[in-house]
Amino acid sequence: MSSLDRRKFLMLAGGGVVVAAGASAGVFAATRTPARALEPWERAGAPAYADPRMRALSYAILAPNPHNRQPWTVALEGDDTVRIGFDNARQLPHTDPYDRQLTIGMGCFLELMVMAAAQDGHRVDLDLFPAGTSPDGLTGAPVAVARFAQDAAVERDPLFAHVLARRSAKGSHDTDRPVPQAGLDAMIRVARHGTRVGGTLAPDEIAQWRELTANALRIEFETPRTYKESVDLFRIGKREINTNPDGIELPGAPLEVLNALGLFTRQTALDTGSFAYEQGLASVLGPVATSMGFVWSVTGDNSRSSQIGAGRDWVRINLAATAQGISFHPLSQSLQEFAEMEPLYSEVHERLAPDGGTVQMLARIGYGPAAGPTPRWPLESRLVEGPQS
Repeated sequence: MSSLDRRKFLMLAGGGVVVAAGASAGVFAATRTPARALEPWERAGAPAYADPRMRALSYAILAPNPHNRQPWTVALEGDDTVRIGFDNARQLPHTDPYDRQLTIGMGCFLELMVMAAAQDGHRVDLDLFPAGTSPDGLTGAPVAVARFAQDAAVERDPLFAHVLARRSAKGSHDTDRPVPQAGLDAMIRVARHGTRVGGTLAPDEIAQWRELTANALRIEFETPRTYKESVDLFRIGKREINTNPDGIELPGAPLEVLNALGLFTRQTALDTGSFAYEQGLASVLGPVATSMGFVWSVTGDNSRSSQIGAGRDWVRINLAATAQGISFHPLSQSLQEFAEMEPLYSEVHERLAPDGGTVQMLARIGYGPAAGPTPRWPLESRLVEGPQS
């Protein structure tokens, strides 16, 4: 990149976009929100969903999930049943070769569905993997069959109040504002689906986890196939995000202008000698260096049902952080099962599961700027016809 292009990149990335004189620049910037991709957050629980299953599912699709792949499919059967499947076209073969992380995302989906149904006075009975499982990955077989039943005694979960405010907040933390022990304890105690949750706020341990998680991010960036898997899922600017409201959204006027000028594209992002690559790496490493605590979850085994339970508990932990006003950023690159990550994967397990078990998730916590909602496909786009085999 020439010195002129480098100066353009820095100016635009820093927000100094000049697209027209006077107020026009502000108008342009103000209209870059991908409103259509964010509509599912506004429609959750809408009166238009007369079927209680649809109301519950309208919240479930807001669940956190790896690379925002949203791998779930749903089929309504009869008057009370939902068959929940997995879309194999949404796999992450390089960073999640055995679909472990995606299964955790399915668990997050199921937990929000059950919580939303309870809020509406319905109990949900789940039959997980009725056609069996494979350690090699998820298939087209159902992940779960959910049966809804009216139940006046069903327990409403207080965490549900925070579903629409839940975020994966990737920004920097306020390093002058420590997380109180009571905040971490509130996250640890909400698990109820078989995971062991732990965390740390100790400065010396935080320093160690900052270094480890930064090294894991570097490995993912510097391994060509895993980095390309992310870059291929970039959605740059309003138009792309609205058209494909999944993957890794990169919104905002500065990036749209950089993209239009050819200074930030998928091609420049993949060029390890480019300034776009350099700035991309810096943008993910910078916030990690400000992390003010870490929280993790461990299961006794690595079965599919345990992964589902880990997901159900993980979204609960995220909701508990939201209730405390604490920023929550999943940062589980060190748990990815590809060869280059194996040394860090082993180190994490030696630290957190020395007596056995699987570390399923890891997140950084702290106090940071407010984050917006993540784009979602509308619920109707996830509906499929007939039974899923």
